[in-house]
Amino acid sequence: MQNRIQKITDSLDKNKAEAIEVFDLNDKNYIVDYAVIASSLGQKHTLALLNHLKDELKPQEYFNNVDESGDWVVIDLGDILIHIMTPEYRVKYDMETFLSELGSH
Repeated sequence: MQNRIQKITDSLDKNKAEAIEVFDLNDKNYIVDYAVIASSLGQKHTLALLNHLKDELKPQEYFNNVDESGDWVVIDLGDILIHIMTPEYRVKYDMETFLSELGSH
């Protein structure tokens, strides 16, 4: 699993994603085991990062679903969710707080 996470974060990092964070959700009773969040530099960059991930992770990874807009892309790998957002969307939706608070209620 850590090799897969490393491959994802390496791809995002080398393609200029910013503020990459990994959340281990194994003990949180959530729909996935890990979530990765990264900021893009803007809408075109969000979609470019998605394309880089597709190029670099396939065929080893199966993309169950990809929900994409220019501001926010969600990639479902089954046990890992990857969120790529413009900085504005990242602030607006604050996924870090949501993921950090899972299971603490």
